[in-house]
Amino acid sequence: MDLRSGHPFWILKNGLLADYPSLKHDESCEVAVIGGGITGALIAYQLVREGVETVLVDTRDIGAGSTAASTALLQYEIDTELHELIGLVGEAHAVRSYRLGLEAIDTVERLSGELRDDCGFERKTSLYLASRKSDVSKLRKEYETRKAFGFHVEYWEAKDLKSRASFAAPGAILSYGDAQVDPFRLTHRLIQAAKTEGLRVYDRCEVRKVEPTDSGVVLHTGAGFRVKGRRVVFATGYESQQYLKQNVGDLKSTFALISEPFDSFEGWPDRSLIWESARPYFYLRTTSDDRAIIGGEDVPYATAHENDRLIARKTQKLQRRFSGMFPRLDLEVSYTWAGTFGETEDGLAYIGRTPEFPHAYFALGYGGNGITYSVIAAKIITDLHLGRPNPDADIFRFDR
Repeated sequence: MDLRSGHPFWILKNGLLADYPSLKHDESCEVAVIGGGITGALIAYQLVREGVETVLVDTRDIGAGSTAASTALLQYEIDTELHELIGLVGEAHAVRSYRLGLEAIDTVERLSGELRDDCGFERKTSLYLASRKSDVSKLRKEYETRKAFGFHVEYWEAKDLKSRASFAAPGAILSYGDAQVDPFRLTHRLIQAAKTEGLRVYDRCEVRKVEPTDSGVVLHTGAGFRVKGRRVVFATGYESQQYLKQNVGDLKSTFALISEPFDSFEGWPDRSLIWESARPYFYLRTTSDDRAIIGGEDVPYATAHENDRLIARKTQKLQRRFSGMFPRLDLEVSYTWAGTFGETEDGLAYIGRTPEFPHAYFALGYGGNGITYSVIAAKIITDLHLGRPNPDADIFRFDR
């Protein structure tokens, strides 16, 4: 499955950060992790830090799948607003899932210190715009709900936004605690650190079959080698559905571009992360080298991103939207790309075990919070494997 098209910025910016061998012999381990993107990297790092013998394999180069296409806005807010999520899963699970998002961002900040590379991590405020006047009442309800549960938020009226920004909206929520990161660099730094703890990594290693046995699993590779493990972790993102009968989410295509560096960000309040109440939503962030990343224009087809003409049309729409918001900024597009994107019905990830596949753990962080969900998954899966209680596992279970 092709997960992305075009020219994702992170690979071009970072180049070849590390080289990993292909698998040319049989392997055995306690846990085999399939997937060398940010999800697999976080899980493998957590496992080896706990003394679990771990092997990680990926069909592609490490970090070259969905991770390379991620725009890496780290937000505790999920695609389903808190007041709506309470109605879907109950107050306790909804509020806890939002708080776990904040804790996950704190974890990424801590990791960037442990790895001795900030990986482009920066704390950011997040500005959530009402796309239409009809969205204002819902936005106010969301603000009041988050405020009632102790989240640090402010409500901006239209006049407040007008005094601070070059663009207009009938209302907005300003959130504190979010961040942004370079996901490709973070993936490689985690894996390099995990290797010093004993992680064995193989890329360009196609897993053609995962066979459950009485005592564990056997991974059969395209080159004819096998990896035996007591357990397997599927950190394969949007390619995971092939291993499950349960439909865990809808796959779409999403589009993004990155600008050449700007001299200033006039009209962009505090260079906040920006997104909106419309679905699908338009969103923006900046980078440490003064570029803007702009994304959105989702379409309901998983492989639509393979259409070069469609990427060109979507790029033009993203450009027009940006120019309408920031008329004094001269946008020059540097690179464009597109990729597969998935959403679950309630906006929550699926993490943990399913009776469909023995001896396996899944980490399916569908939605706009893939990285924060991956941090949560690393903790839950490690606890499950080591037999430790984790009350948060119930929030993301498959049979919820």
